[in-house]
Formats: sequence, C-alpha cells, structure tokens
Amino acid sequence: MQKNYNKLLTYAYNIVGSYEDARDLVQDVLEKYITLDKSDIRHESNFLIKSTINHAINFKNRQSKKEVFGEWLPEPVSFENADTKLIKEETATYTMLVLLEYLNPKERAAFILKEGFDYSHAEIAELLEISAENSRQLLSRANKQLKDSKYTNYIPHSGQSFESLGKYQKALAQADILELQNLLVNDIKLSADGGTKVQVVSGSEIGKAATATLLVYVQQHFLMGKTFTFQFFNHQPAICFWEHEKLHNCHILQLSADGLIQKIYSIVDPDKLKNITKLSHI
Repeated sequence: MQKNYNKLLTYAYNIVGSYEDARDLVQDVLEKYITLDKSDIRHESNFLIKSTINHAINFKNRQSKKEVFGEWLPEPVSFENADTKLIKEETATYTMLVLLEYLNPKERAAFILKEGFDYSHAEIAELLEISAENSRQLLSRANKQLKDSKYTNYIPHSGQSFESLGKYQKALAQADILELQNLLVNDIKLSADGGTKVQVVSGSEIGKAATATLLVYVQQHFLMGKTFTFQFFNHQPAICFWEHEKLHNCHILQLSADGLIQKIYSIVDPDKLKNITKLSHI
C-alpha cells in the first residue's frame, strides 16, 4: 500500500504543485475508497490512480490562486527529507512545475501522463474520460504553451551544481553586480513568491542588469548575516538562507549546460518553506 500511496501522491503533486494539498487529496481518495462497494472494481490500482487524477484536476479547477505578493510559485520538495513520500524519478523538475501553471488542469494532466509517465493516448483517454483524439489535442495544446521547454530538460550533475551555487553565493555576499551578471544568461528571469504574508521587493525581473541589481539589493537589506546551505529541490540546485533554524528564503536555480543561470525562483512564502529542513551534510 505504501508504494501505491507514493505513486498517487506523486501524480497529485505534479498536477496541483503543492505537497500539502496533494497529501490531502490522496487521503480523501483513500478514505472514500474504503467505504465503496468494490464489487465492480476490477483493478484497484487503476481505479485509485483515476480517482486521484480526476480529484486533483477538479481541485485545480476550483482553486483560485490567492492574491499573493509577487508571483505564485509551486511548493518545493526535497528528496533528501525522509518525510517526502514522492517518487523521485517521477516528480517534475521545479522549472517544469512552474511552466505547467500556464496550462489548464486537463492539459496539465495529459502532459504529465504522456511525458512524465509514458502513458498511451488510449490510457490517458480512459483515465480522463475523454477520447484518444481529445488526448492528442490536449497534448498538442500543452506543447504549444510550453514554449520555454528548452529550459526544462537539463538537470546538471552535482559537481556543476555546487560550482555554480558557490560562485552565485560568493557574488551575492560580495555585492558584486558585475560578477553576478557574468553568471546569468542575457534573458534571465527572476520570479519571487512572498505568499500572502511577506511583501517582496519585486515579483519578477528580466535581464542581467535588472536581475543582478535586485539580487544585490535584497542581499544587502534582507539576507545579510544569515547562514546559508546548498540544497536540491525538485532535481534543481538551490541556496537556502536561514535565520537560526528557520528558513527565510530559498533561490532555486535553473542552469544551462555551460553552468549559467537561466532562471531564479525566489521563495519567501513561509507556508511553502515550513516543511524544509536544514541539511548540514550538503
């Protein structure tokens, strides 16, 4: 049952982008399943997967994102945390989760099932209760929406990640705007999410000069003196800034093959950081 639970949780998380909401959704599905008449259920696993996916889609349809400070970003997860029950190999990268927010819930589900879990269009059609042709149309629309997909497939090795994180942290600590610019691609985008509780300086910045200037400003006014750790969230490297044992801010990076930073996701929302623990060995 634990393996089945982990799979259901991974499906739900990839669709809704929130670990806590995914846990609640799966728990709800399992509680309802216990009381069901199972005489007509031929395959328990398929039934639970279908129920979880449709429950997650309905949740996403109902969910109206709260007015937040900055841009709404998904809740990051760490596979080094023993409490994380997601299947690592089947969990979307952080950049992919961000891009999936541009899709409607059914497009998102079809894309995840086809590209993430290698389902056939016939299998997707059965799960989503649509035709195979409709599944193909959903996937086609999803691919057209994901125009930034060149940034979603590359996962750097740990050596490259640590090297890039080290250079990034050093440039930040020294308030070196020129060195920061050297670490960024020309069309770098920084997105910041303060949730409903923390006001951010800027929700987003695009371009080397504007991004480097903002990073130095935030470092000098909000991060100075805080300890830091290098960690990984959703397969991507991150630098975490701590105030004692409380996580204050984390920057999740999307790196290019040559080690330049393509995107920075700055999460300040305390509700999305509360489950992340400090890992001293990284």
